[in-house]
Amino acid sequence: MPYIQINQNLVEITDEEAAETAAEIATADAAMLEIANRETRNELLADSDWTQFNDSPLNNDTKVLWATYRSSLRSLTEHENWPNLEEADWPTKPS
Repeated sequence: MPYIQINQNLVEITDEEAAETAAEIATADAAMLEIANRETRNELLADSDWTQFNDSPLNNDTKVLWATYRSSLRSLTEHENWPNLEEADWPTKPS
């Protein structure tokens, strides 16, 4: 039988209770990862806002590259691996 710790005491639980606890932890981990990924995405969007301003020093071709990058960031939540993104799943910043 598995055990969990409650108030510094080990308590024996059933396999079913252990499975339920593991599922709850996995759900919470996925929610936290989703929040972290959204925060990262939002920071990347904010950091690239300047590229789309009318007075940006970028030429039109470069602005289009940045616009595409920003669009890819916005659609990350539709990615097949969301929220379990790997480094290769994130769009690459234009140079």
